[in-house]
Amino acid sequence: MNMIIVIPARYGSTRFPGKPLHMIAGMSMLERMWRIAKAIKRVDQVFITTEDARIIEHAESFGAKALLTPDSCRNGTERCHALVSQLETPPNGVINLQGDAVLTPPWILQALVDAFYENPELAMATPAVRLNWEQVDNLRQAKQTTPASGTLVTFDHHHKALYFSKLMIPFVRKPNFEGPCPYFRHIGLYGYKVEILEKLISLPPSPLELAESLEQLRALENGVPIHVVEVDYQGRSHWSVDSPEDVQIVEELITQEGELV
Repeated sequence: MNMIIVIPARYGSTRFPGKPLHMIAGMSMLERMWRIAKAIKRVDQVFITTEDARIIEHAESFGAKALLTPDSCRNGTERCHALVSQLETPPNGVINLQGDAVLTPPWILQALVDAFYENPELAMATPAVRLNWEQVDNLRQAKQTTPASGTLVTFDHHHKALYFSKLMIPFVRKPNFEGPCPYFRHIGLYGYKVEILEKLISLPPSPLELAESLEQLRALENGVPIHVVEVDYQGRSHWSVDSPEDVQIVEELITQEGELV
């Protein structure tokens, strides 16, 4: 199998223009993401893709392979597809690594890559982490002020996704529920077989995708199975940089918990 990692890095972010070039604890966000991706085994190449020449120039300054893709790409999935379309020899599989997920532990990416080698029949895969009850309470509180924060996923005994939602799913009916905590937070990383990536790009946005603003629902609504890889953060904190205010939080977490690579 030939696997690549693609890091979509958009300069023209509405909330944080130039975000991939912003410095975090002495290193640009983009270089941090590239270093995490380069630490992964069983990956043939790592690419950065963007709509802006300034990001290309910066990526090449630290030795990364970078390609321009159209400004018309609406999301990271479309930008990944646009990059793959430029390659002379397309890979078998693609890992879509968000360009702002600077606290992504390498072992989570590795688990996603390994899943495709262990089960070559997988069409699409994504990681999720089981929450504890304290984390569930914290997420519920966060959703009081920012309802769209955090995505939950449910899956069957074969780890095939049943549904993704911004709601707290599943609904726990009994107040004194004694089983293992049933909540899994979805981590927004995806692996695709190339033919599945092409299929998803060719399909129109689906009703549930539009309702929840979750593009992975397009796959489920069109019968594309998504394998959920259960992972463990091993005590590391989860955070992404969505706004300038997030930079200080991420820097403090890096100081407290150390560098990932």
